[in-house]
Amino acid sequence: MKRDAGGRKLPEEKFENPLRIGVLEKAQRGLLALLVLIGVAILFVTARAAFGSSPPQRGTGSAGPTVYPTLPPITGLPSRRVGIVAGHWQNDSGAVCPDGLTEVEINLDIARRTAALLIEAGYDVEVLAEFSPKLEGYQADALISIHTDSCNIPEASGFKVARVLQSTLPEEEDRLVECLRREYERATGLYYHKDSITYDMQEYHAFYEIAPQTPAAIIETGFMDADRTLLTEHPDLAAEGIARGIICFLETR
Repeated sequence: MKRDAGGRKLPEEKFENPLRIGVLEKAQRGLLALLVLIGVAILFVTARAAFGSSPPQRGTGSAGPTVYPTLPPITGLPSRRVGIVAGHWQNDSGAVCPDGLTEVEINLDIARRTAALLIEAGYDVEVLAEFSPKLEGYQADALISIHTDSCNIPEASGFKVARVLQSTLPEEEDRLVECLRREYERATGLYYHKDSITYDMQEYHAFYEIAPQTPAAIIETGFMDADRTLLTEHPDLAAEGIARGIICFLETR
């Protein structure tokens, strides 16, 4: 203990250890960095929960790959009814290629995949046979008939969409056709053959069997020769294009 000249006790001086100060400062900086990391992690988990963690589904459009999120569930809306006709199903084989590939197997596969996507999104969907008795007076928010072009023209590639020639709902059905055209082209990258739509497509029998207030369209999804890889190895892309076309029509009225 220190004393002054008169022998009185002097107050002790307080000395700070420089090494101890440096350690404390480093500890404070480390704690701050840890808090920042925890904040970022919380934000990431919150965003993941809000937007979902499903992996994106991939499509190929005419302008290059198009990345789609999974089809969103439709909430807060009354259930929409959609009919999907699998062309030639339970009737005949449809077009047949020299190696035995049939149109009906392609149509049914794409129809079922399309229905599954729409059901997952919250729609009331059923797959119908070509001449199903249910088609008589059928009432729905939309009806789509799925077909495929033959192998007769090996170099031909592309798809077509049409509605009935004399429509009682021309504006609605034109919009249905346009939604299907746009979304199918984006998903598959196939060329749209607007000028080769046939009379048989426009006068498709189901158009005259369903209820007049049911908007309907028919799609030829591609050619069984030139577009075979898409139709048989990647039918999920064809189904996605059709499903998104239907959703486009139903949810943008």
